[in-house]
Amino acid sequence: MKLNLLPVRAIKAGEIRRESFLKYMVKNKALYIMLLPGLLYLLIFKYIPMLGIVLAFQDYDIFEGIRRSPWVGLQWFEELFKYERFTRLIWNTLIISLYQLIFSFPAPIILACLLNELRLRSYKRVVQTILYLPHFLSWTIIFGLTYMLLSTRIGLVNQIVDYLGYEKIQFLLEPGYFRTLIVSTGIWKDMGWSSIIFLAALAGINLSLYEAAKIDGAGRWKQFLHVTLPGIMPAIVILLLLRIGNILDLGFEHIYVFLTPITYQVGDVLDTFQYRAGVVEGQYSFTTAIGVFKSVIGFILLVVANKASKKITGESLY
Repeated sequence: MKLNLLPVRAIKAGEIRRESFLKYMVKNKALYIMLLPGLLYLLIFKYIPMLGIVLAFQDYDIFEGIRRSPWVGLQWFEELFKYERFTRLIWNTLIISLYQLIFSFPAPIILACLLNELRLRSYKRVVQTILYLPHFLSWTIIFGLTYMLLSTRIGLVNQIVDYLGYEKIQFLLEPGYFRTLIVSTGIWKDMGWSSIIFLAALAGINLSLYEAAKIDGAGRWKQFLHVTLPGIMPAIVILLLLRIGNILDLGFEHIYVFLTPITYQVGDVLDTFQYRAGVVEGQYSFTTAIGVFKSVIGFILLVVANKASKKITGESLY
């Protein structure tokens, strides 16, 4: 009889847990209603489109549709790896991502720490507003501003160079300057907006920790190393892991507006190649295979980086 009672107890416990969870949902229904738009967004724009992954394994015909298009297995992946410029595409993508990781990722952290040191609130708000503004400009406008600064015809920088007696520099056409332009314009556009997360993390640090550090004789630099940096480390690790997971996604608009046939050798990346192959040439299955390849590589890097972070820092996404 005792053996028969164990499953009954387990079922009752499960029913109690389900009942308590339903009561919790009813009690906090306002929170779940607020959560509903976000869940619908993820479902409609993130999960349902994942069904289109099947195109990577078909010879998709827009007139036949997904159901009647023939299956070709891994043919498009083989063509991608055999593509004569595949190595260049991967190298350009990785090198620009690496530059962004080294220079762009720390920029909002440094900016947030500097803004946190400002004590005059009115001045701090003005500075924050000015720094947030570029985020709301499109990349077309950013390129227009860059052209006004660097072009050989009307660019302010080249006018100064010419006035000093030097030869004008082709900043926008010289391959050697392309990656520097991409990274620097990316920092200028998104540094202020990205610093919001780190400012929120800084606001959550207990002020008593700074007071205790001052009593112990710690200066500003010691306070930063032993109080500020550990306080924002969870946010830094999470955003770094997410950035590593998207290492093959550079942002098509950013690269495309600056890219010219002369700079293809250093600026043609997987995103721009996908645009030409998919939108211009209509190779939908081939570009879907590229997207799947990028997603798989990003997922593997994310899992590896997450495990490494958990062992080294104790912080992780899961």
